[in-house]
Amino acid sequence: MDIQTIGIVGAGQMGNGIAHVMALAGYDVLLNDVSADALAKAMKTVTGNMDRQVSREKITAAERDAAMARITTTQTLSDLGQSDLVIEAATERETVKQAIFEDLIPHLKPTTILTSNTSSISITRLASRTDRPEKFMGFHFMNPVPVMQLVELIRGIATDKETYDACKAVVDRLGKTAASAEDFPAFIVNRILMPMINEAVYTLYEGVGNVESIDSSMKLGANHPMGPLELADFIGLDTCLAIMNVLHDGLADTKYRPCPLLTKYVEAGWLGRKTQRGFYDYRGETPVPTR
Repeated sequence: MDIQTIGIVGAGQMGNGIAHVMALAGYDVLLNDVSADALAKAMKTVTGNMDRQVSREKITAAERDAAMARITTTQTLSDLGQSDLVIEAATERETVKQAIFEDLIPHLKPTTILTSNTSSISITRLASRTDRPEKFMGFHFMNPVPVMQLVELIRGIATDKETYDACKAVVDRLGKTAASAEDFPAFIVNRILMPMINEAVYTLYEGVGNVESIDSSMKLGANHPMGPLELADFIGLDTCLAIMNVLHDGLADTKYRPCPLLTKYVEAGWLGRKTQRGFYDYRGETPVPTR
C-alpha cells in the first residue's frame, strides 16, 4: 500500500507535531480543525519549530520551505476523504473520537487507512464503530513529536497485516522507531508512565514531599530528565487524569485509582502549561511550585 497523502484531524499540540514530521518526510499533509484560530496557531508553531531546526542545522532552509509547502489546512472534515492515511489526533475522550469517525467515514476512499493517536483508549472498540475495522489501528506518537523517537503501533483484534505493514513503513520513513503494543488499556508507555506520575501526585497529596523535592528527587536520584510533576504539567493534567481513568476502569485494579489531588487540579482548570498553572505556576518569568 503506497501512502502519499496524510490527513490529520486536530491541530493541537499532537496534530501540529505530526504534520511537522510528515511534511519533512515528504508526505502531502492536510491538517483539519474546527477552529480557524487553532489552525493558524498550529501553522505558526510548525514554522517556529522548523526555523529552530534550521538554526540548529538539523534541516536546511530549502527542506523547511519544501515541507511547509506540503502542509494545507482545512476546517472541513470531508476534505480529508481522499487521503491515503488519516490520523485522528483530537482530545483524549472516546465520545469525541467516535463522533469524528462517524462524520468522516462517509467521505473516505475504500482504501483509506484510519488511525487514532489515542494514548489509552481501546483500538478494538474505536474500530468497531467504523466501516473498516481491518484498516483501523492505533498510531500513537510521543510528545513533542518532532523530538521523540518512539511511535507505538497498536493493532485492534481485526486489524489486518497489510494495514500494520503500511503504518510501519510510514514510521520507518519518518526515521522513528516503532514499538508494537497489544490493545490493552494505555498500551506500553502510558501503562508504565502514568501510574508513576499518579504515585508522585499521591506523594505530594500525602505530604511526603513538596513539588520541588519530588521532582528534584526523581531527576537527581533516578536520572530522569524531567520530574514527574513537571512532566504531568507538560502532558496536561486533564490528559493524565483521563488515562488513569481508562486504566482504572479497564483493568479494575485499585492501584490505578487517580489521586484525588489530580482530580482537584483538573476541576480547578489547572491543567499545566497549557493553562499556565498546574503543579507549577508558569505566569511569571520562571515556574514556581503551587504546593
